[in-house]
Amino acid sequence: MQLLPVILSGGSGTRLWPLSREQYPKQLLPLVGDDSLLQATVQRLDGLPGIADPLLVCNEEHRFVVAEQVRLLGRTGTVLLEPTGRNTAPALTLAALWALGRGTDPVLVAMPADHVMLDGDAFRTAVGRAAALAGAGFAVTFGITPDCPETGYGYIQQGAALADGSGGFALARFVEKPDLATAQGYLDSDDYLWNSGIFVMKASVWKAAIGLCRPDILAACVAALAGAHTDGDFVRVATEAFAACPSDSIDYAVMEKLTAGTAGLPQAAVIPLAAGWSDVGAWDSLWQVLPKDVSGNAFRGDVMLHETVDTLAFSESRLVACVGVRDLVVVETPDAVLVAHRSRTQEVKQIAARLKREARGEANLHRKVERPWGSYDGVDAGERFQVKRIVVKPGASLSLQMHHHRAEHWVVVRGTAKVTRGEEVLLVAENESTFIPLGMKHRLENPGRVPLEMIEVQSGAYLGEDDIVRFDDHYGRQGK
Repeated sequence: MQLLPVILSGGSGTRLWPLSREQYPKQLLPLVGDDSLLQATVQRLDGLPGIADPLLVCNEEHRFVVAEQVRLLGRTGTVLLEPTGRNTAPALTLAALWALGRGTDPVLVAMPADHVMLDGDAFRTAVGRAAALAGAGFAVTFGITPDCPETGYGYIQQGAALADGSGGFALARFVEKPDLATAQGYLDSDDYLWNSGIFVMKASVWKAAIGLCRPDILAACVAALAGAHTDGDFVRVATEAFAACPSDSIDYAVMEKLTAGTAGLPQAAVIPLAAGWSDVGAWDSLWQVLPKDVSGNAFRGDVMLHETVDTLAFSESRLVACVGVRDLVVVETPDAVLVAHRSRTQEVKQIAARLKREARGEANLHRKVERPWGSYDGVDAGERFQVKRIVVKPGASLSLQMHHHRAEHWVVVRGTAKVTRGEEVLLVAENESTFIPLGMKHRLENPGRVPLEMIEVQSGAYLGEDDIVRFDDHYGRQGK
């Protein structure tokens, strides 16, 4: 039996701002350990028999970082691109149709890319049991054994134990996030589990179920995949067809309907799971899963603590010092600092929403921005100028482009740059510079074997990233 990991990487993680941002969300960050959450998810099923290369479903903006993070693991996989977000039910439908279109009917293991699982062995054991049920036609989910009256999660009520010895239960019902008193009642009853958002079932079972429950979603995804084409490492579905797809979650679209026993739908099962799971939905939940010192503090980076208790402190670029405080979250990045009480970290999303409403860059991008060719870091800015540190990977190149509103001065500090300036092509070595006048076509390449590092000084009336007109690009980015 083949198991196909389906990794759903569409979240934005606004409650983990300022580390998580729209164009570089939490699943791409190494929040627990050295690997990003996405990389940890890719490796989560390693060792189980019949595991296929992963199928990742992500959006356009994250495609190059997702592909690069998989490549850094030495792994291969297919990346299905959603031209616009439509929630998890269409994403899983695309994955099922893609698998069935290759003449296989694997057991899909659908996992969000932004979860933590501290006990990998326990998780793989549970997946093995779920896969056996899925092979028999069940639609299976995992319920996390609760250890507190959590109000931030949805719950699953388990029914009668299955007679096959799998350790699974009939899935009685899903319930929404409760208030504290209701959550305490769920905890006391021993019948309720946290909803993990992880699902296991055969591709054909999901296709049949979504076809009965939401034929409109199935039809839109069939049309979108029929118009798909391969673009380098990516599979692009038809934009207009997918844009017409309704948005819905796996729970709402299908799983909740399975509990009613409707004719023609598969039987739903839930397997209890105690594997150190967390959806890392907010800073407090991250604090809970991180290693702590004797005072209950979790920290990373250049941090000094004195008389501090039960606090999370993250530093990216400078010293963070905490004195005489408890139950705080302090997160420093090069362009933003967050200070919050641990009990109110769910409200961080209100700050992220306000930044977005006010069109502030801190909502979308970090100061350092990853690109398929490397990265740039905005180190300084003022009226009519800004300074960037640019790093280009060996063998990589930026697009052939021009700007209507700015000129650029380039100074190479490491490596050798191959520069196209209009009709001229030249090599610029360390401690040498060149100038790109406003309106001139140009391209920057790294022909060497070491990273190219350079300082770019932009000057002009408008310095926004949308003042780029591309004429040729190795990564399929065209126009502005």
